[in-house]
Amino acid sequence: MIITLTPNPSLDRTIELASALQRGEVQRATHASQHPGGKGVNIVRALSASGIDALALLPGDADDAVVRALELEDIPHLAMPIGAALRSNVAITEPDGTTTKVNEPGPALAPSQLAELLALTVEKSDGAAWLVLAGSLPPGTPDDFYASVIDAVRAAHGSRAPQIAVDSSGAPLRECLRAAPDLIKPNGEELAELTGTATGQELEADPAAAAAAAGDLVRNGVGAVLATLGSKGAALVTAGGSWHGRGPAIKAKSTVGAGDSALAGYLLATLRGDSPAACLQQATAHGAAAASLPGTMVPSLEQTNPASVTVTVLAPAEEN
Repeated sequence: MIITLTPNPSLDRTIELASALQRGEVQRATHASQHPGGKGVNIVRALSASGIDALALLPGDADDAVVRALELEDIPHLAMPIGAALRSNVAITEPDGTTTKVNEPGPALAPSQLAELLALTVEKSDGAAWLVLAGSLPPGTPDDFYASVIDAVRAAHGSRAPQIAVDSSGAPLRECLRAAPDLIKPNGEELAELTGTATGQELEADPAAAAAAAGDLVRNGVGAVLATLGSKGAALVTAGGSWHGRGPAIKAKSTVGAGDSALAGYLLATLRGDSPAACLQQATAHGAAAASLPGTMVPSLEQTNPASVTVTVLAPAEEN
């Protein structure tokens, strides 16, 4: 079982254009779609599509549009009522795959609601293989909320605690490092912000530099770093070495959810007992498959092609 916590879920609407986005002009869309979203929700969507037992935890009332969409799409979830409407996000995709996102802030949660959400996460993570803490935090939530969840889960379950992954950005990601998560999944920009070693574009263009930056995080207590690098694939760094995975060139239709799908592929591979290199291979294949699909669609395992992904050793254990 894989549990995800999405404290700030959304209804994600994707609008596809026939030509490049023209600021200040009127354009007609060729297609529009909407799905329940948020990083943890997307991960459960991808895992469920591949037959993996997963559950999305999130705040939301039973009649909220996000929760209703989860039910309609038969996505396993457990929503905690909060008495407020969840947010909506919009992504605009251009023919070359360029994606522009406009994300609403979402409703603020009272301290008592955050405590209830934390308690629910501790309860449901009992016996899980992985717990994924995913996405932005609601307005006003303490930056160390994810760190507090990690501490609470480990205190409650001890040696039976699940492995914990964090896929977030900014202060919540930075603050979680003190709790030494088993895995973090930054993109190039987030990795650059965490380490201050280069710009996001520079790290995405140079997987070896990205792996070197991620190596500092591993040496400081993070279990592993899965860094998604856009068209350059992904890099994985653990205490046992570092690797770069890159698939063949694809025609990107939408990058929405590609990173979430990459993490889902990685988690799926860990459940199979794959080696780190093979986990990276599946993660890269999942991310590429997601980018080749329109809108916010996520791939199933059958829609991925890990054999097409080349994995290169960047550094053995003694060089990390």
